[in-house]
Amino acid sequence: MEDQPEHSVSNEKSTAVGERQLHRGDYGAETELQRHLSTRHVTMIALGSSIGMGLWLGSGKSLASGGPVGIFLGYILAGSMVWAVSHSIGELAVLYPLPSAFVQWTGKFVSPSAAFSLGWAYWFNYILTVANEIQVTSVVMGFWTDDLPNAAWITIFWAVVTLANVFGVKVFGEIEVVGASIKFGWIIVVIFSLIVTSAGGAPGHGPIGFRYWNSDPFTHGFKGFLSVMPTCIFAMAGSENCGLVAAETRNPRRSVPRAVGSIWLRLSLFYILGAMMVTINVDPHNKDLFGQSGTNASPFVIAYREARLPALAHMMNAVILISVVTTGTIYIYSGSRNILGLAHLGMAPKQFKHADDSGRPWPGLVLSIILGGGLAYLNVKNSSADVFSWLSNMTSLFTLFGWGMICLAHIRFRHAWHAQGRSDSDLPWKSWTYPYSAWWGLIWCMVLIVVEFYLAVWPLGLPPSAKNFFSNYVSVIAIVVLYLGARTYYRGPWWIKLTDIDLDANRRFYVDTEIEKVPEKGLRGKAEKVLGFLFN
Repeated sequence: MEDQPEHSVSNEKSTAVGERQLHRGDYGAETELQRHLSTRHVTMIALGSSIGMGLWLGSGKSLASGGPVGIFLGYILAGSMVWAVSHSIGELAVLYPLPSAFVQWTGKFVSPSAAFSLGWAYWFNYILTVANEIQVTSVVMGFWTDDLPNAAWITIFWAVVTLANVFGVKVFGEIEVVGASIKFGWIIVVIFSLIVTSAGGAPGHGPIGFRYWNSDPFTHGFKGFLSVMPTCIFAMAGSENCGLVAAETRNPRRSVPRAVGSIWLRLSLFYILGAMMVTINVDPHNKDLFGQSGTNASPFVIAYREARLPALAHMMNAVILISVVTTGTIYIYSGSRNILGLAHLGMAPKQFKHADDSGRPWPGLVLSIILGGGLAYLNVKNSSADVFSWLSNMTSLFTLFGWGMICLAHIRFRHAWHAQGRSDSDLPWKSWTYPYSAWWGLIWCMVLIVVEFYLAVWPLGLPPSAKNFFSNYVSVIAIVVLYLGARTYYRGPWWIKLTDIDLDANRRFYVDTEIEKVPEKGLRGKAEKVLGFLFN
């Protein structure tokens, strides 16, 4: 090497960046993040992190577009995908609890170019979701008062989600636990109370039953059903955050499988049964549904209002507000950790590598807060429903790409594990659903990306136009540009060879005696016991 010309050495370095990263295993396992989150935190974040306006408000827009049967089937399909993706996350997060988890798994098992495009696409996804959650607070507050302009509400709740993140990981974890507990408890109230109202047990109207299912199951036919999928995907995005927080948990082998095991509960209670309650209580042609010509209210609020149960309508709106704020909080958290992981991969400026003594990655946190809150002001000159549609369509495509890459990384990991002569019994935790769930999630992600292309070219209720196409499909264009740019930089093979993957680099090793300390006294200890009873 000493006899080679200087420019030859430089060229060799520039063309082998990806391979150097691969073989050195530079995936940021050791960062300045602190392991302050427990099983309780991870479980409740998995339960409640994606319960925001996608369910409480977006389900109204989906009901109007797809009808009662359309929205119900949409949530079942999206739920099956989340269930599949969560099992892939569980197996990988236990063995490789890395910051910016799925980005680094993709870089390790697929290719550096795919990791680069996924990492930045997902960071955009987090920022857009923060903006979407904050901007819709003006709609929620509009149920009570119109005295303040939209910009004022956006500013107030931008400050709230900022404070929830700047006080440190422990405070953030407790806020998410409280928020998820409220959402989890309230959805049980919603299910039982709306069954009663549908049966005619409220003063506002007589029995409804499945009247709307029978009269207009699909309001706009098959195309209407397809149109609900972006909102369903947007609503159910967030369960993958349990993979991100694994890097800041004391014992991922204990906490992550519990979080994965609770997914079925969230899917069945929050989404499938919640969506059914909407379909049996609210007319899909109700003009007050979010996105329609009326008051743009949540379908759950409409159900209580039409049943003449004003107290429950107010309580429902309060829970929606809590949901929106806590969801915005988790996405700022996720965005800051995602860019930290990218920096440790050499895919973001090195300044984003750092965190303070409390584990707060300030550079990524500040950037995520500023951009996420700033984009929320799109609401000031556009309707909330329009902004919701733009942002949810973009984020659903980013989410589909992310879910697909998680499943692909899982498949590639298992293939590498076997190719290097290792047994499944050596895994600290393995999913009983592999390989069927991973392939199910991957295939459906690819199918729905094609479906969204069809809807971008021929949108429901609108004529085809370049503006509609780019506003709805720009996410895929961004992903392709990011990937091709990374391919130009990293070069090398399209796929990392299975035999070249260092399966022990940045791996978390466990011993049989490694257990997480569980508080035995006080409210904290009682919470642990309740969660253990529910999810074990």
